[in-house]
Amino acid sequence: MSVCLDSWAVLQWLADREPASSRVDAVIPSRPAISWVNLVEVYYRLERDHGRERADKTLRDLRAKLKADLPTPARMVETARLKASNVIALGDCFALATAAAHGLALWTGDPEIIGLADPPCEVVDLRG
Repeated sequence: MSVCLDSWAVLQWLADREPASSRVDAVIPSRPAISWVNLVEVYYRLERDHGRERADKTLRDLRAKLKADLPTPARMVETARLKASNVIALGDCFALATAAAHGLALWTGDPEIIGLADPPCEVVDLRG
């Protein structure tokens, strides 16, 4: 099953918070996609909460388990368009644009994304 994860999903998985953790764990063998912007969000949270060494190690581990997608200029413009028309975080817009560009469902539990009236891709709520 090909999916795209956002930083919310990865942070829940790393913290072993259910029900998101077991659902993400089930798709890790298929190397889900993630925007590099969302990986950077995971990194800064880990460094802030647990230190640089742990953040560096976790990033190395995640790069082996996820397909990190570096946004192209066209993807960045699409992200800006999403941000211009929605009151959500820029990182959330990168997650949505990445999933949409690859025709993937975005797995998240972020209320801002889940609450969108017309997302550009399928959004799967991992909270329940």
